[in-house]
Amino acid sequence: MSSPDTGSGPRLSPALIATLVAVPVMVIVGFITFAAMKSAQSSDTPIASYASAESAVSADCAKLLAALPNTFEGFGSKSVNGDTATWSGTDDGDPVTVRCGVDRPAELAPSSRLQTVNGVQWFITDTIDGRGQAYVCVDHRPYVALWVPVSGGNASITDVSAAIGKVLPSGPLDFG
Repeated sequence: MSSPDTGSGPRLSPALIATLVAVPVMVIVGFITFAAMKSAQSSDTPIASYASAESAVSADCAKLLAALPNTFEGFGSKSVNGDTATWSGTDDGDPVTVRCGVDRPAELAPSSRLQTVNGVQWFITDTIDGRGQAYVCVDHRPYVALWVPVSGGNASITDVSAAIGKVLPSGPLDFG
C-alpha cells in the first residue's frame, strides 16, 4: 500500500520559515531607520556645531542681525534666535542661516583660498553635496558663519556681505 499523496511537497522546517520572514522585516526596519537618521541629521546645518567665540560679542552681533535683510528671494521672513538668524526656504529645504560670534576656523592658513564678496572675505568651511555650503567671514570681527543651501543662490551671500561691511569692524586675517 502506498501513502496518500497530499501534494504539498517537501516540508519546510520552522527555522527556515522564521528566517524567510525575519530577513525581509529586518531589511525594511533598516531602511526606515536609515531614513529617520538621515532626516534627523539633515535638520541641522554645519554652522550649528561651530564653537562660539570666547569674547563677549553680543552687541556687535545684535547690530549685525538687525541689519540683515528681512527676506531673500525664495525664502521666508528672517527669524532671530540669540546669535543666529534664519530664513526658511519655501521648498522645505535647508534655511539660509547666519550665525554671529563663531570661533576663527582652525583650518584657515596663509595658503587658504578666500572668496571676496562686496569687499568681505569668506573662507569655505563645509560643503555638503546636494545640500549647500558653509562659509566664515574672516576679515571682520566678530567672525560670522553663513550657511547657503543649494537653493540659496547668490543673493544671500551678497546681502549678508553688504551688511557685514557696513556694521562690523574689519580685522586682520588671523592664521592662528
